Amino acid sequence: MCTRNLTLSFISTALACVLFCLWPVTGATQDLTPRAYWPSPEGTKVLVLGYSRAEGDVLFDPSIPLYGVDSKLNVAVLGYLRTLSLWGRTANLIVELPYQWGTTQGLVGPTAARRSYDGIGDLGVTLSVNLVGAPSLSVEDFQALRADPRHLLGASLKIIAPTGKYDTGRLLNIGANRWAAKAEVGYMIPIRKKLIFETILGAWFFGDDDSFVTGRKEQNPIVAAQLHLVRRFSPGFWASLDANYFEGGRQTIGGNVLGDVQRNARLGATLSVPIRGRHSIKIGYAAGMVTRFGTDFNQFLITYQALLN
Repeated sequence: MCTRNLTLSFISTALACVLFCLWPVTGATQDLTPRAYWPSPEGTKVLVLGYSRAEGDVLFDPSIPLYGVDSKLNVAVLGYLRTLSLWGRTANLIVELPYQWGTTQGLVGPTAARRSYDGIGDLGVTLSVNLVGAPSLSVEDFQALRADPRHLLGASLKIIAPTGKYDTGRLLNIGANRWAAKAEVGYMIPIRKKLIFETILGAWFFGDDDSFVTGRKEQNPIVAAQLHLVRRFSPGFWASLDANYFEGGRQTIGGNVLGDVQRNARLGATLSVPIRGRHSIKIGYAAGMVTRFGTDFNQFLITYQALLN
């Protein structure tokens, strides 16, 4: 029974880390990722299949200057996580490749636009490292941490490469045709043995799209914060309440500075359920709470995960 409980906990931990990538697939600033910095034992390997659906004012590339947006977007993600030791600290390397399809309609100035599209999205790679509270863990160390949670501080860097499908003659595309990076720190505070409060602060930085249809596209950084209250019930079985706030992202397109600074907030909830020891399902939902500019949409996410070792 002890071995089975540990396996369930490994899956729950790794699933949270991979969801660290999956949540933002329909908008880089929309992250709601509980337990992203909870560690797992060295050598953990996980394969993940995820699906996300978003409806409302949302785009695969949220920087597109399209207004009055009504979209139905779907994303399937293949992900892989490997836990390793980096300078004696717990670290996670995550690779994700999305396949995206959907329809969008809206206005470009006074002109109506509509497009259906599908294809491979931009490749994402994330490296996260624990800084305080979790050196590289054996199975026994991990079990001790679960029994007596402590304060954890982690940091991560996510890189988005411009590998997705992109047509230089179209306004709406799946790929963003630019590099992007997010630097982030996360802090986990145990309130009680099975209740954890998390706070995450990060910033997105964007390269330029020199082939954008209406001229070179530039975008200022976006600062984003997250809050999570996580309740653990049993190994691999937990739920959380999630909230975020993000601000910034003013664009310049073809030399014209846009008035599109985002100051938005979202609320969500997440549930993780273990299945037969080496498998797990995670379900999440999020909706806009405050939208001053930009995306206002409802998002549903379901992810299946299998522990490989």
